[in-house]
Amino acid sequence: MQEIILKADELVKTYQNSKKITLEVLKNISLEIEANKISIIIGASGAGKSTLLHLLGGLDRPDKGEVYFENQNIFKLSDEKLAKFRNKNIGFVFQFHHLLPEFTAIENVAIPQMIHGNSLSKSLKRANELLETVGLSDRIDHKPAELSGGEQQRVAVARALVNDPSIVLADEPTGNLDSANSEQVHKIIVDLRDKFKKTFVIVTHNIELVKLADKVYEMKDGSIFKKQS
Repeated sequence: MQEIILKADELVKTYQNSKKITLEVLKNISLEIEANKISIIIGASGAGKSTLLHLLGGLDRPDKGEVYFENQNIFKLSDEKLAKFRNKNIGFVFQFHHLLPEFTAIENVAIPQMIHGNSLSKSLKRANELLETVGLSDRIDHKPAELSGGEQQRVAVARALVNDPSIVLADEPTGNLDSANSEQVHKIIVDLRDKFKKTFVIVTHNIELVKLADKVYEMKDGSIFKKQS
């Protein structure tokens, strides 16, 4: 029996546009994410993929529905407890890496550890290990402006993993990269699943990344249109 690490139950999310018209972005979405697998969400722009990812990670709250992480209803938590839950259990990788420009690669990766309450020395040691894992041990003292786009995204992957989250949510993680750098990031994701038993939920348009998935969910007009294993 495959372990279900994350479960969405009838999620509904609406927004009001500038003309005060209510738009239903997610329509009763239900899905289950298996542990130690790569689950990928595809669909046209505007299908609701990023909104769904934000709800799965507790970055936003739904109008209706629930998200269960290891059977815990995350939306029963207060905002403060939800923030602590995210920092401990979920890693995020976005299309734009959001690295802090004034800090080096190792400092960028170490920051979530320090927020988590660990000492500077312990945080830097953990960051160094992860930068080595993503092939950047020779770039740890470089600031983001001194790194290529692919290297910056690998720093972002290392940062997402620094608190040893159970699950990593990624939104177009190779959207700004050329094919060679995309391939490097894809290899890292597969290695992390296979060697470290990490669970990934990834929104992407990248066909090569979709080919690596254990399960694919296709969204259309705010609903899960079909899924395939």
